[in-house]
Amino acid sequence: MDFRLTEDQEALRRGFRELLARRFPRERLRAAVDHAAPGGTGVDRALWRDLGEAGLFALRLPEEGEGADSACGGVGLGLPEAVLLFEEAGRALLPGPLVATHLAVTHLARTGRGAGARVDAGAGVGVIEAAARGEAVVTALDGRGAGDGNAGLVEHLPSADAVLVVGDDGDGRGEGGPGAGVDAGVDVDPDVDVKPDVDVRIVAVGEFGAGGRGVPDEQGGGEGEEDGEDGEDGAEAVGLRSVDPATPLHRVALAPWRTVSDGRGGGDSGATGGSSRCGAVVRREAALLTAAQQLGSASCTVAAAVRYAGEREQFGQPIGAFQAVKHLCARMLVRAEVARSAVYAAAVTGDAYDIAAAKLLADDAAVRNARDCLQVHGGMGFTWEADVHLHLKRAWVRSRQWRSAAEAEELLADNLVDRRMSRQKAPSAECPNDSAQFG
Repeated sequence: MDFRLTEDQEALRRGFRELLARRFPRERLRAAVDHAAPGGTGVDRALWRDLGEAGLFALRLPEEGEGADSACGGVGLGLPEAVLLFEEAGRALLPGPLVATHLAVTHLARTGRGAGARVDAGAGVGVIEAAARGEAVVTALDGRGAGDGNAGLVEHLPSADAVLVVGDDGDGRGEGGPGAGVDAGVDVDPDVDVKPDVDVRIVAVGEFGAGGRGVPDEQGGGEGEEDGEDGEDGAEAVGLRSVDPATPLHRVALAPWRTVSDGRGGGDSGATGGSSRCGAVVRREAALLTAAQQLGSASCTVAAAVRYAGEREQFGQPIGAFQAVKHLCARMLVRAEVARSAVYAAAVTGDAYDIAAAKLLADDAAVRNARDCLQVHGGMGFTWEADVHLHLKRAWVRSRQWRSAAEAEELLADNLVDRRMSRQKAPSAECPNDSAQFG
C-alpha cells in the first residue's frame, strides 16, 4: 500500500500554508501576543472569514447539491485532509477555537438539526451556516468530567457566538467498541429524544452566566474564582489567567442552561443535538485534530532549532557542528516523525485507540520539542522576542484538551488488558499426540 500523500493532498496543504503565510505571518502573531490584554487575545474576525472562505470549517461536508447540508457550502473532503490543514494551523500557531468550529459544522449540519440555530433574534442566520462561512465562532466545552458541580475549561469564550457542548457519554473507556471508527454523525435520527447528559448541542454564550448576565470580564476573578468558586455576581463563567497569551480560558460550570433555538419550537426541547454515539465521535475527532495541531508545532520547532543551529556560531563554527546539539535536533526529528505516522494512521482508521496513541505521541513531541528547541537557542530562547516560548505554552494548553496523557494511557492500558484477557479465554489448539502420530 502507498501511504504517501496524493498530489491533491499536497496541493491542498501547500495552498493552505501559503494562505496562512499571507494572512497570518509572524508579524501578525507577534502583534497579537505583544498587545494581548490580560485575559488573552480575541479572535480576528477578518481572518476567521478568510478561513471559512478557504473551506476549513466546511471541509468535510458534501459539495453543493450532494446532500441536505449543502447549504453550508461543503468541500467534500475527509478526515485525513482535515488533519493536514490543522497540522498547518498548528505550525503557524493560528489562534482561535478552530477544532470546535470545524466539528460543530461537520456534525451538527449532518444531523440536520444545526442549520436553524440562531446567533441572535435579529440576524436570521443559522449559527452552523454562519460558522461554515467563517462568520460565526463556535468554541467547545467537553462535558465529561465537568458535571456534578465541577467546571470545565472553555477557550475564547468572550469571542464566541455559541458553545458546542459535548456531553458525558457515561463511559470513560467505552469509545473503542463496535462502530468506534464510523462517522456516527450521519446516522443520528433527529426525531429521537436524547438524554441531556449524553448529546452534542449548541448553546448560546449568554447562557453561561447566572441570571442571564453573560460572560464576566476576562480580567475579573480573584484567587477564589480561579479555584473554581463563583464570583461575587454568581456568574458561572470565570476568566482565568492562561499560560498562553493567545488562548484566553474560562472555567465554566455546567449549570442549567438553554440551547439556542433551532427553529423547531425553541426552548430546552429544541436542543440542537445528536446522540451519545455522535458525542463519542466528536470527542475522538477533537482529540485527533488537536493532535494534528501539536504535530504542526513539533515540526515547526524542529525546523527552528535546525535553522538556528546552522546560523549561530561558537568557537569559529556553527553550533550545529557539535555532537550534543546534533543529538538534540535528531531526537526532535524522531519525535515529530513518529507522531506524524501515528496521527496520519489514526486519520485513516478513525479507531479510538489509534487516536489516543496519536494524541499521546503528538503531545509529547510538541512539548519536548519546544523544550529542546529552547535549549538549542540557549539564552536567546528564554527571551520574549523568541517564538519558542509561544510553541511551548500552546503545547501545554493543547496537551490538556480533549484527552490528556493520563487519559490516553489509561485507555490504551485498558485495551491491552482486554486483548490479553480475550486471548486467555480463547480455546487453544491442542498439540498433536506424538505417540499416536508416530507410534
